[in-house]
Amino acid sequence: MARRALPATASTLTALTAIATLTLTACGGGGDAKSDDIKGADTGTATPTASASSAADAQRPDISVPKDLTLVFDFKKPSDSDEATALDDASNFIRALKHSIAAQDPKDAAYQFYSTAGAAKYAESQIEAWVKGGWTPTGEDRYYDAVTSKADGAKAVLVSFCRNQAKSYSKDIKTNQVNYTKESLDSYLKYRILMKPSASSSGIWQAQQIEVEGKAKECRP
Repeated sequence: MARRALPATASTLTALTAIATLTLTACGGGGDAKSDDIKGADTGTATPTASASSAADAQRPDISVPKDLTLVFDFKKPSDSDEATALDDASNFIRALKHSIAAQDPKDAAYQFYSTAGAAKYAESQIEAWVKGGWTPTGEDRYYDAVTSKADGAKAVLVSFCRNQAKSYSKDIKTNQVNYTKESLDSYLKYRILMKPSASSSGIWQAQQIEVEGKAKECRP
């Protein structure tokens, strides 16, 4: 499962694409939405922004992962406070997903805290695939070139970024055998995540929809 991924449903991608187009148009920008993947690791290099309240921080679940996983988020903090918080919690959604995969729990509270709707369904399907295969992630997973944008008057932020999974591998839980793979165009992915404030937790932003494009040439150095 070194390069295993489950595509998002057509309805999920359609919804994300429509909202992303609205968001980018309202900001005067442009861009294309595309396809899907997931697999990775974490040590947690980014932290929640100060905009999240102390009460909200106290509610945040454990998203730690085994020591043989490393997540690197090479992101620049946006000047806009909403965009900065949305980017932080998009990173936390990825961390939570890896935590839940390592826990081998498709119903884990961690990813559900940082996602809802299509993004939560996507995360659950990914975790189920890893559990069914008997794998857990290991290695280093790198995320970079983040871009954020929001529509005027709309409390939503579209977060997009690149991923390099060339050094991220799957490991057989029973044998601890690592499935090593070589760097290729398959190593590079483009993520687009629609983030909105949580309806139940103040200061928390949740992933609503997610789209992941495989073989992303724009992300390859």
